[in-house]
Amino acid sequence: MARLVPKISGRANPFTSLSSDDDDDIEECDVTDTTTRVTFPEEMFEIQNLGDRDGIRRRGTIREISRTPKQAPPKDDTLFSVKDDERFSVFEKGRDYEPVYITHQYTEQEIDTLNTYESCDYLPSHSHIYKHWIKRQLISKLETDRWIMMGLIGVAVGFIGFLLHQLIERIGDLKWQTTKSFLKEEKLWQGWLFCTGYSVVFAVFSAAIIVLWRPSAGGSGMAEVTGFLNGTQVRRIFNVKTMAAKFLSCVAAIGCGMPIGPEGPMVHLGAIVGAGFSQTSSSTLKIKLPFFERFRNPEDRRNFISAGVAAGVAAAFGAPVGGLLFCMEEVSSFWSRTLMWQVFFCCIIATSTSDIFNSTFERFQVIGMFGEFRTSRYILFNVDEAVDINVLMFIPSVMIGVIGGLLGSLLRKKILTSIQSAIVVKILRLLEPALIMLIMSSFAVFLPMAFKCIPFTCIRGNSGILSQYCVNDTTNKYDSHYVEENIFHTCETGSSHQNGSTLVYNGTYNELALLLFVSKEEAMKNLYLRNSHKMFGYGPLFVSLGVYFFMVIWAAGTSVAAGILVPMLLIGALYGRIVGLVMVDMFGVYMDDSYWSWMDPGAFALIGSASFFGGVSRLAPATTVIMMELTNDLKVLLPVMTAVMVAKWVGDYFTHPFFHAQLELKCIPFLDRQPHVTIHKRNVKLELFSAEDIMAFPVITMNRVERVTSIAHILLDYQHNGFPVLHKNAEGKKVFYGMITRSELLVILKHPDVLHRGRVDPMDDKNLEIAPIAYNTILKGLKLSEEEISEYLHEFISNNSEYKDYYVDLTPYVNQSAMSVPTKFSLHRSYTLISALGLRHLTVVDSSNQVQGIITRKDLMGFHMVETLSALINTKDYFDSSLDGEARHKHEDNKPKKAKPADSKTVRHQNGHHSQRKSVFVHIPEQIV
Repeated sequence: MARLVPKISGRANPFTSLSSDDDDDIEECDVTDTTTRVTFPEEMFEIQNLGDRDGIRRRGTIREISRTPKQAPPKDDTLFSVKDDERFSVFEKGRDYEPVYITHQYTEQEIDTLNTYESCDYLPSHSHIYKHWIKRQLISKLETDRWIMMGLIGVAVGFIGFLLHQLIERIGDLKWQTTKSFLKEEKLWQGWLFCTGYSVVFAVFSAAIIVLWRPSAGGSGMAEVTGFLNGTQVRRIFNVKTMAAKFLSCVAAIGCGMPIGPEGPMVHLGAIVGAGFSQTSSSTLKIKLPFFERFRNPEDRRNFISAGVAAGVAAAFGAPVGGLLFCMEEVSSFWSRTLMWQVFFCCIIATSTSDIFNSTFERFQVIGMFGEFRTSRYILFNVDEAVDINVLMFIPSVMIGVIGGLLGSLLRKKILTSIQSAIVVKILRLLEPALIMLIMSSFAVFLPMAFKCIPFTCIRGNSGILSQYCVNDTTNKYDSHYVEENIFHTCETGSSHQNGSTLVYNGTYNELALLLFVSKEEAMKNLYLRNSHKMFGYGPLFVSLGVYFFMVIWAAGTSVAAGILVPMLLIGALYGRIVGLVMVDMFGVYMDDSYWSWMDPGAFALIGSASFFGGVSRLAPATTVIMMELTNDLKVLLPVMTAVMVAKWVGDYFTHPFFHAQLELKCIPFLDRQPHVTIHKRNVKLELFSAEDIMAFPVITMNRVERVTSIAHILLDYQHNGFPVLHKNAEGKKVFYGMITRSELLVILKHPDVLHRGRVDPMDDKNLEIAPIAYNTILKGLKLSEEEISEYLHEFISNNSEYKDYYVDLTPYVNQSAMSVPTKFSLHRSYTLISALGLRHLTVVDSSNQVQGIITRKDLMGFHMVETLSALINTKDYFDSSLDGEARHKHEDNKPKKAKPADSKTVRHQNGHHSQRKSVFVHIPEQIV
């Protein structure tokens, strides 16, 4: 008789070594996440039926089990590089060039990396012991403790935002002021050397913290947090050390002038605060407080992490509503109205805390009374004078939106794969930020010298004619916004005097220095200035756009903790200002009392920022609200909305959203809210397919009362995470009862007091007064290494084991609310169930409730569905006329199509009919033959 050898594909190892400093982000999700798909044609093997002849659970003779060792997820995703990407061209659809309706293609190496990540359930296991635990939790009607926790998270995130901004200002101010003092003393090379050296030291320090100490703190962290809230476990991202490394690296990198921003890291920092505060415990700090214990479950933990994310955006931008919308629209996958109100409250507290401290202190020096909100401090880019909009303004707004969509779609990170040595890669990662700062500092010092200084201009009186050597005229709003400290060292320092209604100044200024020789925030304030039509010319704007665009792309992929949200706004402001300047040159300068006063370059700079932000992120409501809260300019709301929508449509035609592209680049499993599956260049209607078309089988099952040695065999020989539990119904058939996870089984075996010699009757699951093992114990899991767990499990199956005749009742630990669907259930609705409810497993049953297969998150990823469903489409005539609602084009040679296997893990009959394949449910026999 042929022996059955299941092919285990690149799934996670059942054992993961957990060091003490990783415990902050360990939760109730298990180490592996899928039931391995092994589909065999019926004629490929024979099954020796040893009992349970109901057709659901067949025990086969298994002599050999294939085990594939697990590779850990990349510790530093910025170091992950694809080595097998040769078969894709530069502009291959599905790779770098992938509209939103094109399914992303992964290489074999990337698929292996995807399989190393683990999934988590959004909701806790609804087991007997969980109900026993929840019954004893004291919950007030108003849930005061939850609101208190939201407030604490808001205060903590707001204060972190305050410290972050103050330190960045302090470091940046010292750099620019010292460099200016050297240049004013005509010490050009000393000034350049200080500016460069100062920046390089901080840049190397920023990279060293990440590369040498805490790789999980690299980048913005948005992709990792988004993946986690979507249901994927990413190790170490919520650790206290990760938080410290993220904060220090971000302060050093942005303070020294790298073309990156702090908003992305604030999202990650807020998430860490939400994760840590809600659990009131930390293994790194050796803290476990006896407060808020009822929040130590996966649902509440994720809700508080979502609140921390929103608070991070709110504190960074001073935008509480924008933070709420950003989290709801982009980061958090699971939402409710109750959670919305709580997160909104958290954002209010975070923004208020940050604004109060920022209004009181500047560079840690007291500048105002505590409790006073100063507009210039809490509205980052406050627009003093807004312009009235006009219906004609929507035409250039659409143009700006198109530009934003095109440029936003190009902002993608390209990984270099030519370097093989890990040591060389680390050295280059340390030196890369230094090289960027060497170039940026040189640009800031030398590039403005290539542009001549120009005199200040304004409109004198009501003539409408530009006049040089004046700063402003009191009869007009147009002025030059003269700021003496921003005058470049090559420009003449003059004197000013009042000439009637006009302030005259005979000095000059350098346009490019106002964009490069200042911080990014100061440059944006200069670009947003209203009634400053001729403040910048084309040359400085185009040069700055080129410098920032390409340097931001480069800096975004370095090993420092930083994001690109503020640089995105700066890039958009530059091309928006260019569009506004073109219109001014074409039609002239008009003031507030004119029908054409809406043609203000500063207003178009704001619209440009919104369009580029929308073109990159594809977030329409969040982008619009954030821009309004950043600038306090509600008059341009409609043009901003128009530009954002156009930018989204154009960007969607070329690439996936940037933040989703990061998930794909880092190979973090992610399920979008709506599936996009494209086969033969057409969108596939998943309603035409059923759950059995995508399910994994055979399925490893267990009984409610199971032999201990059988459990040990399964945990050793299989890498599955979830195991359906069966029980006999009134007809004597084994039917689906619930799910139990590997982690729970390991904890159960670690408690010998729940093991019984000989068979026992299943516990009555209505009795909530008995909890054999505490829920917190199950939730915590085992903190043992791979070798320790393996050695421990072998004790149960050794020849001299005392547990040969022992059984365990699994009833108290089984998730009795595990979802199941019939085999003919819609595939589209199966996707909706898993993505909307955050399920880790979806059991597929037949009409008799007998288990037929399992669907997991990775089974529903776009590339996997394309491969699996392609075999069905290519072999069933039904889909020829049903795909996309119209007849599909036949091959030009009219030859019959060849069926191709769905993937390396699935083999089907060539005719593709599932009715002819045999589902085999393997159970480890009591004695391995």
